[in-house]
Amino acid sequence: MGTREQSSTRGRLGTADRYDAVVIGGGAAGLSGALTLARARRSVLVIDEGRPRNAPASGIHGYLGLDGTAPAELLAAGRREVTGYGGEIVDGTVVTARRLADDAGFRVELADGSSVTAARLLVTTGLTDELPEVPGLAGRWGREVLHCPYCHGWEVRDEPIGVLSSGPLGVHQALMWRQWSKDVTLFLHTGPEPDDEEYERLAAREISVVDGEVTGVEVTGDRLAGVRLADGRTLPCQAVVVAPRFTARAGFLTGLGLDVTEQEMSGHVVATHIAADPTGATGVPGVWVAGNVTNPTAQVNAAATGGTLAGAAINADLTAEEIRVAVAERRASGPARTTTDDRKAPR
Repeated sequence: MGTREQSSTRGRLGTADRYDAVVIGGGAAGLSGALTLARARRSVLVIDEGRPRNAPASGIHGYLGLDGTAPAELLAAGRREVTGYGGEIVDGTVVTARRLADDAGFRVELADGSSVTAARLLVTTGLTDELPEVPGLAGRWGREVLHCPYCHGWEVRDEPIGVLSSGPLGVHQALMWRQWSKDVTLFLHTGPEPDDEEYERLAAREISVVDGEVTGVEVTGDRLAGVRLADGRTLPCQAVVVAPRFTARAGFLTGLGLDVTEQEMSGHVVATHIAADPTGATGVPGVWVAGNVTNPTAQVNAAATGGTLAGAAINADLTAEEIRVAVAERRASGPARTTTDDRKAPR
């Protein structure tokens, strides 16, 4: 595994009958997990659907040493590193994953009818951003329609920023984005009206509040210019902040009995995710998760770290199993004999 030979198999299923680990999802989390496993001399296959969440963004930000790197460039570099250590990568969409009889691992089935087996699974399929239903928002997503100030705040600093309230986060977002611009407007849209204390905070930070639903966006010269209100007004802004519902891409895991957990805020479901421990281990033995599928707010660097932790945990789990099997086989080979030579460390 550590020969540094290219071993990409994009466009066809993996070359092995069975892998130590199959990684479902080829983003930062999945590739980091695969890299860790490949460097541990594990056979690993990454199945990538090719729908990175951050594809519309011009660059990733806040990732030390890689700030501003184009998302596609980061993934291309990650793939080269994984395959350089013998890992394999294929294009495909996973439709089901199920446990084999007698705890013999897992079978992963793809949309094209092919399948592959693995001793362990690492799921890093990320999430889907469900935007408010306002015409024009989706077309500007990741460009001027934003949600994370740490990912995009610097790029729209000092510009007129509109915050579209569609749930319990509207006031919080407006107060946060005020750090990046003095010109922030909270559009109440379909969100709850602020209470007296929230109105006081907004006023203290000189954040304007506009009632009424937003019905669309104005674009001039391929650049967001404003938002349209139901009463016919158009108010200028060069960035619109939204609060998407974060929905885990995990439907294919139901066959394993691994369901999503809903995260609520003020009675609103704001996200779903797969629950896991700090290493990414789920409630189903042999299945790990990393990245946005388990942590909806993780930025790229945190997702990559989660993948690395999960990869190391999977390797440790495989190692522990291999030790148990080796001991059992040694005991089964004949009467146990302990000699002075047996107790000595090999030279």
